[in-house]
Amino acid sequence: MNRKEIAAEFLKSAGMGRVDEAYEKYVSHKFVHHNQYFKGSRNALLEAMKEAHLTHPNKSIDIKYSYEDGDTVLTHSLVVKEDMDIAVVHIFRFESDKIVELWDLGQVIEKDSPNENGLF
Repeated sequence: MNRKEIAAEFLKSAGMGRVDEAYEKYVSHKFVHHNQYFKGSRNALLEAMKEAHLTHPNKSIDIKYSYEDGDTVLTHSLVVKEDMDIAVVHIFRFESDKIVELWDLGQVIEKDSPNENGLF
């Protein structure tokens, strides 16, 4: 599996509730992240993702674009929840075949946006 495929499998597995499995398969034990709402440790984000799945689960994740450059993979995805759709960019940094660093940036998609081009 190449890094783009690993990033996609991680997002789909973890994002649909198989968080422990996704972390075990794809995330380094040296992992850090840059989500401003949680402490930067591997375990802090793992637990936050598990809690989010219980309280506000995703209905689907559709990766629209994926790019790879060296040890970095970027994805641009549509995340559908019960009450909102979100455009999300994830930036993954890899060491070998494991994710060691993650950034995520999300924007709720406005239903009445005046932009005819949309977010994708």
